[in-house]
Amino acid sequence: MSADQIAVTGLGLLTSGGPDTATTWDAVCAGRPTAAIDPDLGDVPVPISCRIPDFDARTLHGRNAWRMDRFVHLALAAAREAVTHANLDPNTWDGTRVAVIVGVGSESRESIFTATRKVINHDYATLSPLTVPRSTTNAAAAEIGIALRAYGPSMAVTTACASGATAIGIAKDLLAAGRCDIALAGGAEAPCHPLSSLGFSQMGALSTRLHDPSGASRPFDADRDGFVLAEGAGILVLERAAHARARRAPALAHLAGFGASTDGHHYAAPHPDGIGIERAFTAALADADLHHTDIHHVNAHGTGTPMNDRIEGATLQRIFRGRPPVVTSAKGTTGHALGAAGAIEAALSVLTLWHQLVPPTANLDRIDPDIDLDVVSKQPRPARIDAVASNSYGFGGHNAVLVLTRS
Repeated sequence: MSADQIAVTGLGLLTSGGPDTATTWDAVCAGRPTAAIDPDLGDVPVPISCRIPDFDARTLHGRNAWRMDRFVHLALAAAREAVTHANLDPNTWDGTRVAVIVGVGSESRESIFTATRKVINHDYATLSPLTVPRSTTNAAAAEIGIALRAYGPSMAVTTACASGATAIGIAKDLLAAGRCDIALAGGAEAPCHPLSSLGFSQMGALSTRLHDPSGASRPFDADRDGFVLAEGAGILVLERAAHARARRAPALAHLAGFGASTDGHHYAAPHPDGIGIERAFTAALADADLHHTDIHHVNAHGTGTPMNDRIEGATLQRIFRGRPPVVTSAKGTTGHALGAAGAIEAALSVLTLWHQLVPPTANLDRIDPDIDLDVVSKQPRPARIDAVASNSYGFGGHNAVLVLTRS
């Protein structure tokens, strides 16, 4: 790898597929749906979510767990796994050269909801003094910096459902500019709360497949009717290639390109012609110095909403001149983790490159006849994959595309 390349040297994942990278990858490759009725959502119209199994924050974070909100628990756990995977030791690294960039879709629902209820009830005396630090979007990046002794540039990124991918792209730019040697970058979200569920439900964005909750998240399927709320986190360890080489760290993949754009069209709907998506994709290709024919696989945003999947499919057809490569969406398994989704899917793209295996899109029984894509379903597909494009789009018209290449 050349000195100006950005190497991915570690991964950390927590999803409804599993509380770590290995179990998540196994679940996605098995095409195993994880959506279920969520008792904690109460009597909201759509009480379906994708929750992380077997995750105990107290075991992972000890006595400090109480001061953190759940999305911070997830981010910190993913960061710890990624750093361990990269064979890095925060006790010995130069923390001033380590950046932390974490994408979060919005502030903590639980902390804000709890505090608001106390204010409404005039229960001022019992309002936690940690309400503000627990609920701010920068809390995840801050706690990672504290726990892992990372003292370089640190920031929260909020571009709705593109947040995690945007954070990774910003980290790439910081590394390329020489502002750090290592970056812990990704996203975290814990939106499985009645407030979020009701809000998205009122927009008509959620699947209402209450008779078959495990089949509710079905990207690109003819019978899709919305996405499923999910919690999760994904953190990648990114390094300047020279730094990784100096410590003899293997590159799992290279982060070759990043492109971002804004539709400037509508807050809650993508441009009907996908022109913002296309701009971000084209920018990512240019940043990677690649042609569209060099991309062998697209990890699609693929939320399972009727409009978004159709627009993404048509845009990919146009970008690839009618011959798009093999496509998958992890959200059939993981649900939609909002600000964490792009980071989770970037990590899965790295694993696709490493294993040369494209996971299936869970619950894809019959592809929408209006979507002319080769979407993998039922079984994972072995393939030669040298470059992957990972797509993320968010409310407000935020678009982010990452291009990852085989090491």
